[in-house]
Order: sequence, then C-alpha cells, then structure tokens
Amino acid sequence: MRRIPGPGARFASTPRTRRGIGVAVTLTAALSLAACGTSGPAGSSGGSSSKGLTMWALNDQTILKESVDAYNKDHPDQKITLRLFAGDDYKQKLRVAFGANQAPDIFFSWGGGALDDYVKAGKVDTLSDAQVDLLRFTPSVLKTATFDGQVYGVPANGLAPVVLYYNKKVFKDAGVEAPKTYDDLLTDVKKLKGAGVTPISLAANSKWPTLMYLEYLLDREGGSDVFDGIASGSAAGWKDASVTAANTRLQELAKAGAFGDNASSVSYDQGASTALLYTGKAGMELMGTWEYANLVKAAPDFVKKDLGYVAFPALSGGKGDAKDIVGNPSNFLSLNSKSKNKSAALTYFKNYVLNDSQIDACLAAGSVPPVNKLDSKLAAVKSADDKKWLTFVYDLVQNSPNFQLSWDQALSSDQADPLLTNVDKSFLRQITPEQFGTNMSKAAQ
Repeated sequence: MRRIPGPGARFASTPRTRRGIGVAVTLTAALSLAACGTSGPAGSSGGSSSKGLTMWALNDQTILKESVDAYNKDHPDQKITLRLFAGDDYKQKLRVAFGANQAPDIFFSWGGGALDDYVKAGKVDTLSDAQVDLLRFTPSVLKTATFDGQVYGVPANGLAPVVLYYNKKVFKDAGVEAPKTYDDLLTDVKKLKGAGVTPISLAANSKWPTLMYLEYLLDREGGSDVFDGIASGSAAGWKDASVTAANTRLQELAKAGAFGDNASSVSYDQGASTALLYTGKAGMELMGTWEYANLVKAAPDFVKKDLGYVAFPALSGGKGDAKDIVGNPSNFLSLNSKSKNKSAALTYFKNYVLNDSQIDACLAAGSVPPVNKLDSKLAAVKSADDKKWLTFVYDLVQNSPNFQLSWDQALSSDQADPLLTNVDKSFLRQITPEQFGTNMSKAAQ
C-alpha cells in the first residue's frame, strides 16, 4: 500500500486575501452585531469556565465524540462539555457566540477562509509541534489551517473528497453505466428519468450540496488556476469565461431534470437525500466521503450489495485535470484565544485527537485519517468492502494534482454567504450564468 501523500501533492490552501485588515474589521463588526440579537444558542453557557472545557462541533462527528469521552474518563476534574449542532446553522451560531464573548474553548471548523477570518480578528491561538505534535499529520492537509506560516488548527477527522455515489441496482434496471464523462452523465440522466427514477439526489435546500457541482464543473472547465485567482483576491476572476460555462452546465443539468422536481425542498441534515439513494428512488448522489459512514449506518445491506462510487466525470475539451478533486482535506479543531483552560485543551489535542485508537476508529468507519505512516493499518483492514472503499479514497487523494477546499470554506465569510445565495439562484435559473459572475464579482470587491 502506498503512503498518503505528503508535501508533493498539491492541496489547494486559501491564500490570505489582499483585503486582510478590512476582512478582520468586517468580521469583528459582524460578530458585534450578531451579539445584539441573542446571547448564544439555547442552553449553552458558552465561553470558558474556571473548571473544565467547552467544545462545539457538528452533530455527525461520532468518532470525535469518542475522543472527548476518552479524555473525560481520564480527566474527571477537567471534563470537556461537548455541544453538537446541525451543519446548516453552525457557522452563524459560532459567530454569534464569539460576538457575545460566549464562544467555546475549542471549536470545529473547515479551515480556509472562514477560519482565517477568526485568526485575523485575534480569536484563535497558534499551535506548535511541541504543543500538539503536528508532525504526525499529513503536511499538505495542515496547509488548510495554516496562515502566514502559523498553524491554527489540528485535523480532527478523515480526508473528505467529494465523490459520485450510485445505486448499482437502479443503474442495472435502467440500463446505464457509471459515468466517466460529462456526456455520459447527461445520457444517464435521460435514461434514469425515463425509467421513472430521480437521476441525482440533491439536498438543494441546504445550498452547499449544489455548490459541489459548480466547484467540479469550474475545475473541469477552466482548471484549478481559475479559482486560485479568485481566492487570492481577484474579484474579476468571477467573470472568467469558465465560471459562466460552469454555471451554464449546472443549469443544463437542472433543466434536463437531473435533480427531479423537489430538490429545493430536500435538506441534507435530515438525511433525506441519503435515503433517496439507498431506497432506490434516486440513481446517484454527489457527496463527501463522510456519506459512506452514513450509508453503512442507515443501510448496511445496501452498502454490501448495491453501492457504487466513482470520481466526478471528466469533461471533454475542458482545461481542468480529470483527476482533480474538491471537498474538505479535513475538518479542524482550534483553540479560542480567550480560553482560560489552554493547557487542558492542548493536552486533549496532543493525546486524544486522532491518536492510535482514533485512527483505528476512523478506518473502521470507512474514513482515511490525515496522518502519516498508515500503511500497516490500511493493510490490516479486514472488511473487503471497507478495504475497497478506503483504497478508492486513498488513491483518489494521492493521484489528485489538486485538492480544492470547498469554496464556502475557502473564501472569507463576506463572500461565502453571497456565494451560496447565488449558487442557489443559478440552480433555480433565477439568474443567468453571466449574472452569477457579475454578482459574485461585486461581493468580492
């Protein structure tokens, strides 16, 4: 088994925008305004206490919760109080909490521009190798939480590229094959629709799942350099011809009926889009690798018998590399700069986050952790289904020349919200492909 890629593989890490000070001021102002409306999530004391730690994360972080339980067992007098939130409103709750000085000691993030905003506002402590043993993590993944040469988060879960899942039985019944090209995808959509099946399950109500299509389509159309320019602060980059072409293809898929008639009423957090795939009501779903664990939990027999998965299709004539991937190199845990319990937090980071037992738990759940020296553990995986899946993800990442962090996390918060709004409008064909670029260019100025 080959090793997980090190610095030689290129993971797209968001450059600090050229608006540095302005973004920090914008975030600080936004936090202050948010604090006027509420004192934080219901039932949360927020902030640091004189004894024990508070920590916020998403509600699907089962393995992360296990690390907290292990820490609490060993530190009964300095326990971590873990609060879990739904993904769609977590970021807003965190902003409100920081604005009200009720933010947790440890908080979960996607890295990139959203984390960098807090860094610029002085809300996050730096982390060193001596404090948390950074050298055990895949260096390229750490880049997503590294700004101006300083690390501000430790990876807390597995590599999460976005892949195309499909239902083998549905495909067989409709007489279609897993798509290798965009043209194949259009053909599959037509045949699946003709067979009375929703071709692609999409939780469009959550918006960020729709963004995944635009991310891949832009990369396939124009290559990774187009978004790299946008992330570096080029407002004009949104008007690149490939951005327009990517939106044109997104609208083409929607117009062809790829996502059915009710995608805008489907929310991801309730598991509805996942269920459409394993119950045979949809043929495909584009989603991060975390979906595999969800499928194993909800429909283990389906995973063993009928689950298929492939990389996002190539685009004939496009400038992008068909091996490029998008998604989340990992999620991160960061330390509130105002925490009164920093020593305890660093102990948790160093000894309990992705330690040996956590690595085993990740692999058992079908997730490849972003740590070095995994060869022997990968080889020891007993389940043939899991080994096949882990090898697929491992190779997908290793062979990718570019791993682009999801745009809504890569960009600063002042662009992330307009981005999701305009992606949704483009999907609904409420704006033209050209208007998408114009709107985002204005938001980036």
